[in-house]
Amino acid sequence: MSPSNILRQSLARAARTSAFSAVETRTPLTSRLGQPHGSVSSSAVRHFSGSRRCFAEAEAAKDAQKENGEAKAEGAQQDATAKELEAKKKEVLDVTDKWKRSIADYRNLQEQTKREVTAAREFAIQRFAKDLIDSVDNFDRALETVPKEKLTEENKDLKSLYDGLRMTETILMSTLKKHGLERVDPSEKGEKFDPNKHEATFMVPQPDKEDGSCFHTQQKGFSLNGRVLRAAKVGVVKNS
Repeated sequence: MSPSNILRQSLARAARTSAFSAVETRTPLTSRLGQPHGSVSSSAVRHFSGSRRCFAEAEAAKDAQKENGEAKAEGAQQDATAKELEAKKKEVLDVTDKWKRSIADYRNLQEQTKREVTAAREFAIQRFAKDLIDSVDNFDRALETVPKEKLTEENKDLKSLYDGLRMTETILMSTLKKHGLERVDPSEKGEKFDPNKHEATFMVPQPDKEDGSCFHTQQKGFSLNGRVLRAAKVGVVKNS
């Protein structure tokens, strides 16, 4: 039973008791002559007892109602605290996620910047190297035009010139290699044809060589720090 119902019943009971007491008060004097002088009537006792009981019930109802209100207030406060805590947890997760994404983006930017700096450093001379390889080719052509049989002691001047050119080419190629520029001759080691590094100009059968290997270099290639700067033009073995 709810506290409000208890309160209403107590008030109704008190009203009935008051009405009964009023009737007793209006009772004729002759009906009360038989009572001893100075004694308390039974109706007055009942009225007093009923009043005390009603008062106690009303106080109990008020206490119950107060406790119920406090319980509801406490429950509402707990619900509000739980909602606020849940909101804070979501906010923390959102901030943590954004923080992790920011760190990942920053690290990606660092790696990208590092790659770009490395590429800029390694391939800064790419245009210069492309212009330089023509001069290197001229050195190579000049040395190849000298017949080997004329490089004797009888032709000391020619031999000295040839040796000087060869020495100059060796020093030049060594210097270029320090900066990442290397000359590639696939036919020296009979490398397998690689379309990413070589350019096939012709194909002929060679029974004594492996099929698909490079047996002749028409024009040597160049690479800059592992990147193909110019593909080597080669002749490829085709036995099948």
